[in-house]
Amino acid sequence: MTVIVVSGTGTEIGKTVTTAAVAALALAAGRGVAVLKPAQTGVAPGEPGDADEVTRLAGEEITTLELARFPEPLAPNTAARRAGMAPVRPYEVADAARKLATEHDLVLIEGAGGLLVRYDDEGASLADAARLLAAPVLVVTPAGLGTLNMTALTTEALRARGLSPLGVTIGSWPAAPDLAARCNLADLPEQAAAPLLGAVPEKAGALSRADFRARAGAWLAPELGGTWDAAAFTAREAAATGN
Repeated sequence: MTVIVVSGTGTEIGKTVTTAAVAALALAAGRGVAVLKPAQTGVAPGEPGDADEVTRLAGEEITTLELARFPEPLAPNTAARRAGMAPVRPYEVADAARKLATEHDLVLIEGAGGLLVRYDDEGASLADAARLLAAPVLVVTPAGLGTLNMTALTTEALRARGLSPLGVTIGSWPAAPDLAARCNLADLPEQAAAPLLGAVPEKAGALSRADFRARAGAWLAPELGGTWDAAAFTAREAAATGN
């Protein structure tokens, strides 16, 4: 795949760290990688954004591109309107991704918030950009209670728009998962009708670049370049519940 859209069921759930892990594995495989952030919100000029965080974790070899930056931590359309700035349009995202794809083996597009967060006044979302690109969407989701419904709604929305979920990753797997998180490992693929492709441990973003790159393969499935085994991980966690 040349382009993968990384979206999620909400905000602050690990999309950036997951994007960095996918990028790190692609780099390790000798692939040229670009990360596109269509709309960065809540970051002032000169401050590092999500794309910079991917570079910090995965490697300086990554090409990064922001299409717009809005100062307030709001949905892209709201942030653009309040800042008196032009919104980001889906065709602009698609055009930028296509250009990056001519020069890189893999382009990762990281969204803001959840899949259907508005980017403009017409209600366009990251899903519209994915549709223009015919790109698969990697859905990042939380581990715990409530994630089954959010994940099912997100993948249902993708399919309603003619898009395919590449799979689901858990963006922050707890060091001490509760019963709901452990049970969700078995239920998420069924709810999403898509494979579980990884579980990134919480605080992975606090690792040094060397440690992050060395460990990323153990967090993601072979479809994303890693060695993580969903069946083995799920069975191990189920055993901890006594079932």
